Amino acid sequence: MLETLMENGVISGSTSRSTGIKVYTLMPPFPGMIEFSLMKGEMGEKERKLAKMFDELFKELGEGTQKNYDSIMPQFKNFPPPARVIPVEEEVKVGQDIVLLSEEASNLIDLNDTIALAHCYCRIQKDLVDDPCKATDEREICLIFGKAAQYAIKYGFARKIDKQKAKEVIKKAEDIGLVHQVFHSKLDFGKDIDGICNCCKCCCGIFRLYYEGIVPFHARTTHQAKLAYPDECIACGTCVEKCPMEVITLNEHAVFNVEKCIGCGVCAYHCPQEAIEIIGTEPREVFVLPPRK
Repeated sequence: MLETLMENGVISGSTSRSTGIKVYTLMPPFPGMIEFSLMKGEMGEKERKLAKMFDELFKELGEGTQKNYDSIMPQFKNFPPPARVIPVEEEVKVGQDIVLLSEEASNLIDLNDTIALAHCYCRIQKDLVDDPCKATDEREICLIFGKAAQYAIKYGFARKIDKQKAKEVIKKAEDIGLVHQVFHSKLDFGKDIDGICNCCKCCCGIFRLYYEGIVPFHARTTHQAKLAYPDECIACGTCVEKCPMEVITLNEHAVFNVEKCIGCGVCAYHCPQEAIEIIGTEPREVFVLPPRK
C-alpha cells in the first residue's frame, strides 16, 4: 500500500542515515500532491477530472477571497513567500561593476548531481481543461533536484537528465520568455533546493492565484529591472508584452513600477534595443495585492 501511495505522489519516503530505516512522509498539498498528481503528463479521464476539480477550486477560492478581501489580504503578510525568483542568465550591474550572477540557474544546476526533467503540472492542467498555454507548446520544462529528483525518477514522475541537458532546458525557457522560480524544501529558503519551475503568467499556479484575485503575489528576489539607456528605447512594447507582472507602461519610453518588479530579467533578455539592465539589489520581498474583481 505504501508503494502505491508513493507511485501516486501522496507520500514520499527516504532511508534514515542514522538508523537505516525507511521513513515515510505525507506530501504537503503545495508544493507536493497537487503537482505530482498531474506531473506524469498523462491525459486520461482521471486526470481530466482532477484538472476540472482544480479549476473549480480556483473559482471558489477567488469568490471567497473577493467577498472578504479587506479582512483576508492583511493576513498574507504574515506568511513567507512560496518561491524565490532568479533572473535569466544575463550580466547584472552592482554599483559600477559588472558581475556574473551568483545564483544564476546554471550554477544551481552545477551544485546538484541528481537532476530530473518533469512535465509542467500547471500547463498539463490547463491542457486538460482545453485552455492550453499561450506562451509555449513545451511541456517537459521543469527541473527537480536532489532527493526530490530521486523520488520523481524512481516513481515515474520525471526522467533523469544530465547537467548539460538541464542547462539547455533553462536556455530554452529564457528564449521563450519564462520566469525561473526556485522552490526550496518545505518552502524554507535555508533548506535544499527542490527544483526550478519555468513559469508563464497564464498557467503558473502562483501567477494564477494572483491574477484571479485569490492571494497576493509574494516572492523573494535580489534583482530589479532598470531602463539603463533611455535614448535607446524605441517604445516598441516588447517589454510590456513580456513582463509577467505587468509592471511596465509606455510613455516616450518604458516606465517601470520598481516596487512590483520581481527581477526575473525577462524584459531585459528580450529587449531588441538592449536598453534594459538587471540590477542586483539587497534581498527583498515583493508583495503585490491581487486585483479586485
